[in-house]
Amino acid sequence: MRAIIIGAGRGARLMPTTQNAPKCFAEIRGKRILDWTLESLSAGGVTDFCFIGGYRIELVRECYPHFTFRHNADWQNNNILASLMHAEDLMDRPFLTSYSDILYTPDIVAKMVADPADIALAVQPDWTRQYELRTMHPPDDAEKVRVTDGQIERVHRDIPYDDAHGEFIGLAKFSVAGAARLRAHYHTARAQYVGRPFREAAVFEKAYLIHLLQHMVEAGEAIQAVMSPGQYREIDTQEDMDLAQTRWMPAA
Repeated sequence: MRAIIIGAGRGARLMPTTQNAPKCFAEIRGKRILDWTLESLSAGGVTDFCFIGGYRIELVRECYPHFTFRHNADWQNNNILASLMHAEDLMDRPFLTSYSDILYTPDIVAKMVADPADIALAVQPDWTRQYELRTMHPPDDAEKVRVTDGQIERVHRDIPYDDAHGEFIGLAKFSVAGAARLRAHYHTARAQYVGRPFREAAVFEKAYLIHLLQHMVEAGEAIQAVMSPGQYREIDTQEDMDLAQTRWMPAA
């Protein structure tokens, strides 16, 4: 299984940690976020790694020479969706894609790898626990989901808390067929919306992955919710880093 890790952005809200290094180099309990990610992905069945970098990509190249790299040189003017599509040529086999600022356990990865759906999202059902003591990143910002019969009905930050069945944690799986549909929807939307507003994004180039996923759901695509109640944390602010030093306790 291949993993495509999206790590092009700087992570301005994590300053000063990201003053001279990419966000995924921030250390939690003495280990880089990226190393926690690699351990979980490898233990869950991933053997091939692609890193999509932008800000300080040269540091990642130096420290992880075994990666396949794709460079989003325009990272300051685009977003997660555009970054992911820099690895479009590597979507010829099943893959997981992961945000680079999240911590999760191998059991979540194994569950995703084993799921037979063409497109699947890892969903944390007890998602509100993630926001305990977080004052700088409120639940309004969570990529919440509604699920019906195991399928994603909606993925959107504006879903009311009581209506959300969980939070998309930033880990998704695509089969070859699922990847083909992802690419087709991306290029169709890009041709129509480039330089123009796309859903909640001011312009298509600034779209998040969830914007295209919701676009696909509304077009009739089936996207499986893989409920993954294992441990998970997002590291977006200095407060998140401080909390994770004691609250991120992965199983031995």
